[in-house]
Amino acid sequence: MEIQTNFSLKYYNTFGIEAKAKQFVAVHTIAELTAILEQNRSENKFILGGGSNMLLTKDIDALVIHIDLKGKRIISENEDFVWVESQAGENWHEFVLWTIGQNFGGLENMSLIPGNVGTTPVQNIGAYGTEVKDTFVSCEAVTVANLDLKTFTKEECHFGYRESIFKNEVKDQYIITTVVFKLTKRNHNINTSYGDITNELAKNNILNPSLEEISNAVIAIRQSKLPDPKELGNSGSFFKNPILLKIDFEKIHQQFPEMKYYDVSETEVKVPAGWLIEQAGFKGKRFGEAGIHKNQALVLVNYGNATGQEILTISKNIQETIFTTFGIHIEAEVNII
Repeated sequence: MEIQTNFSLKYYNTFGIEAKAKQFVAVHTIAELTAILEQNRSENKFILGGGSNMLLTKDIDALVIHIDLKGKRIISENEDFVWVESQAGENWHEFVLWTIGQNFGGLENMSLIPGNVGTTPVQNIGAYGTEVKDTFVSCEAVTVANLDLKTFTKEECHFGYRESIFKNEVKDQYIITTVVFKLTKRNHNINTSYGDITNELAKNNILNPSLEEISNAVIAIRQSKLPDPKELGNSGSFFKNPILLKIDFEKIHQQFPEMKYYDVSETEVKVPAGWLIEQAGFKGKRFGEAGIHKNQALVLVNYGNATGQEILTISKNIQETIFTTFGIHIEAEVNII
């Protein structure tokens, strides 16, 4: 376990942004993590997982601790359900494929989302009608202040749309080390409610899809719309889909009757941010080394040598234009560092 100085983070963030860490260390066990925290109590610390949901706009003047804990196991099961524990450093997509290979259901709609397992509860990641909170049971985390281990139940995580207690009330106070999911072993709750999935399955003449076929459909859809971060730097969806009160949305909808929306509750609707950005003329636009992807307006990209500040400037331009045009504020889903 070696602490390195002036360490490049270019290959530790999916945007591929060149930024330096004052100090950097990768930890592979909870013992290593607690030892590093104990030995560096006075140092500023920055916790790094898969680097998939952040935009680095500057060098990190801190000790960057890369959580590289690996391993997964079945901790309990019955005829209908299985409880699976994954270490925080496991790649999310590989973990999803592993569960599907065991015929465990619940995560298939979230195939190919970049990042590691440990950061999934922080964002309450989701896709195609499912979210982490749907199968989440608990997570264990190291308390930064005193190195105690604490277990958070689903209720204690205060999950919301791309929100959790870890992004808000206890931000930077805990480091997630393991996550437990409750998955189905039979009578899987197959979710094909999104049109893209329905169309992809129909294209392949699949009427009663298996978990693997749902996963394959999601992978095909994502690959057709989203660039591979290994080939084109990006962080997936940069913005959240705004949720509006119906009473406010109705006024906007009268002015823009073609605006797409989805009911969230009796009082709220969700508007696709990608639709708003595309209508505002940003889809496919390039500004030097940064831009908006040609197939998905939600995705900002680094064409090779963009700085985080350049991408941030584009994101602010998009936000201001959307608000000026539609009267709707869209928030960044990505963490701005």
